[in-house]
Amino acid sequence: MRVLVMDDDARLVELLQQGLRAEGFAVDATSDGLDGLAKAAADNYDVIILDVMMPGLNGYKVCAHLRSTGDNTPILMLTAKDGEYDEAEGLETGADDYLTKPFSFVVLTARLHALMRRARPERQIVQHFGDLEIDTGARRCRRAGTDIALTPREFDVLALLAAAPDIAISKAAILDQAWDSAYEGGPNIVEVYVSALRRKIDRPFGRASIETVPGGAYRLRSDGA
Repeated sequence: MRVLVMDDDARLVELLQQGLRAEGFAVDATSDGLDGLAKAAADNYDVIILDVMMPGLNGYKVCAHLRSTGDNTPILMLTAKDGEYDEAEGLETGADDYLTKPFSFVVLTARLHALMRRARPERQIVQHFGDLEIDTGARRCRRAGTDIALTPREFDVLALLAAAPDIAISKAAILDQAWDSAYEGGPNIVEVYVSALRRKIDRPFGRASIETVPGGAYRLRSDGA
């Protein structure tokens, strides 16, 4: 789950990054509206948190520009402006939700998840790889009828592999998609999560569905064997 935070309050951004990462989000952040537009255009985000008052370009104009270019990424406006006309302007420019500061982090994360659910297609796709079942909409994994508890990051890695079965995906590519740009470690962290996935979805069931490919890559077998 990737989120872009656009806010010029450095302390708030730091707190949001810490809290959202703890909830399994990959977080990119910027304090400038123009830079935020560039980031949104260059990458695919699941949701955007957008402040109204920012240098470069204010939040209303950022939102309107994104919608004018056909970008339908869910947008939550998070701002100290709490007047009803301010809220109306935000929604009319294309925001999907509006939350005023100060706010409850629990409410914020609940609204982000609700926005992402509404943005998904009505018909959610459940993928099957032999007896392995991956529901990307509900973020649920089952094998041989047994629910398997995965951390948010483990599920993100598994979903990436499931998006291209039988295709080798490099550690670098997995790192780029499942971790945010602030992560400073190397791609070997991917090995840790692949090992954790194998312990959960393969070994207890006598399977070897995640294969290591020479050159530092992994692939998920389409037959789930």
